[in-house]
Amino acid sequence: MLLGVLAAAFVSTTSPVSAETLESAMARAYVANPTLNAQRASVRVTDENVPRALSGYRPRVSATADVGAQFSEVETPARPNPAAGTVTPNNTSVTRSAPRGVGLQVEQTLFNGFRTFNNTRSAESQVLGARETLRSTEQSVLFAGVTAYMDVLRDTANLNLQRNNVEVLEEQLRQTRDRFDVGEVTRTDVAQAESRLALGRAQVSAAESRLRASIATFRRVIGIEPRQLAPGRPLDRLVPANLETAIRIALDEHPAIHAALHALDAAELVVKVEESFLYPSVALRGTAQQRYDSQFVGDERFTASAVVSVTVPIYEGGENYARIRQAKELAGQRRIEVDLTRDQVREAVVTAWGQLEAAKAQIIATQAQVEAAETALAGVREEARVGQRTTLDVLNAQQELLTARVNLITAQRDRVVFSYAVVQAMGRLTTQTLGLKVAQYSPKQHFDQVKDLWYGVRTPDGR
Repeated sequence: MLLGVLAAAFVSTTSPVSAETLESAMARAYVANPTLNAQRASVRVTDENVPRALSGYRPRVSATADVGAQFSEVETPARPNPAAGTVTPNNTSVTRSAPRGVGLQVEQTLFNGFRTFNNTRSAESQVLGARETLRSTEQSVLFAGVTAYMDVLRDTANLNLQRNNVEVLEEQLRQTRDRFDVGEVTRTDVAQAESRLALGRAQVSAAESRLRASIATFRRVIGIEPRQLAPGRPLDRLVPANLETAIRIALDEHPAIHAALHALDAAELVVKVEESFLYPSVALRGTAQQRYDSQFVGDERFTASAVVSVTVPIYEGGENYARIRQAKELAGQRRIEVDLTRDQVREAVVTAWGQLEAAKAQIIATQAQVEAAETALAGVREEARVGQRTTLDVLNAQQELLTARVNLITAQRDRVVFSYAVVQAMGRLTTQTLGLKVAQYSPKQHFDQVKDLWYGVRTPDGR
């Protein structure tokens, strides 16, 4: 296969390290890709919504403490005492105290219209949806890795072709000048060869630019510079026999559809959460307080209470009703988005399938084109030697062969990439189905670590 041959030329120009395969590149992307790691962090953020919702079942405890200084001065003025014939003197009394105390309050919700229950279910649906979004992101990253890998191979092979074309054109120009010196061709033939050589050098510069861009993309997606890339192969073992099967699998398994369904579940539960604000709520509140010097120096006082309170909402200015209607409209939006996602998934499968079939046909056509162009170029060169063809005919034949070879490389790249595109569109481009040798990331592990936590500020990884 021409792509493999030209990829070998890329291998020979790199450092002598072990060859990178398409599978190992995808494994690197699975571990180190920043987009994927950011999405994993987003799932961990969503996990914390469950313990937040479960907190509604748990008591809320608060403690208070206070201390202060109090100064009191009471002055009684002198006043006569007619009965005794005396005068009561002025009397001044000063009191200093330090009122202080500690208190504890415990509040437990007994009933809130099933708000906590529905909040918890909604949070769990959000977690499941986030996991499906993560699966979709994983597949997008793996496909981006395949695309970046094959683009480097394609652009490297194209660059080698363009450089080889320049070498051929330089030799063609040398021969044309020699023939011009002996009078076999005209100055026009020399100018045509010079023009085509200048075009070839410009095409080399353009090919170098495209390769640099592909290498930069490879570095961003995979995480390392490309070194000794082995040829890629199509993923035919995971491609169904027909389009109908591919569509059926996609509609059943694609993570984007499952994420949309979980988002719908969460939105419908939000409606119930908002409706709970119309129901009565029952709470138990217990308090205990110890006071010192509250009324006079040296006194102590302890008080405790337990109160069950019932709150019945009557009218909140219409806000609760508006929030319920808003939640219902949001649920309606999510329901429409489920149908939209199904249509998008189906479209992606049909598109990828068509691109794969076109790439297969393109390979057959361009292989025939290359063979015909090689034969034509050999014939034109022989005819040019006997004067039956012009220099321009030879240059045009060389350009046709170059174009055919470039088209073949592109078709072979597309054959590999679009086979992976079909599998991704079905929702099956995962490390398990690909058999990649990499440690699997399990979002359930973090969820199990945090869902029942009652306290603690450190994340499971120690931060």
